[in-house]
Amino acid sequence: MATVNFSVPDEVKEAFNRTFARRNKSVIIAELMRKVVEEAKQQKRREEAFRILTARRSKRSTVTDEEIRATREEDCL
Repeated sequence: MATVNFSVPDEVKEAFNRTFARRNKSVIIAELMRKVVEEAKQQKRREEAFRILTARRSKRSTVTDEEIRATREEDCL
């Protein structure tokens, strides 16, 4: 297991220590680190999906308002 050192503002440290006074702070910090790593991975996946969808957008065919209206009317029959 690794040991890490971070500098945080005193008020953050004090609030953290008060909030988690009777809990294993190492476990809490490790869980928070896992969560932010997963959130960063998820954000990267979202950005990649957005990039792919945006790139495909220019390649798809366009549909006129009249074609959309006609399709809607056909579906309603």
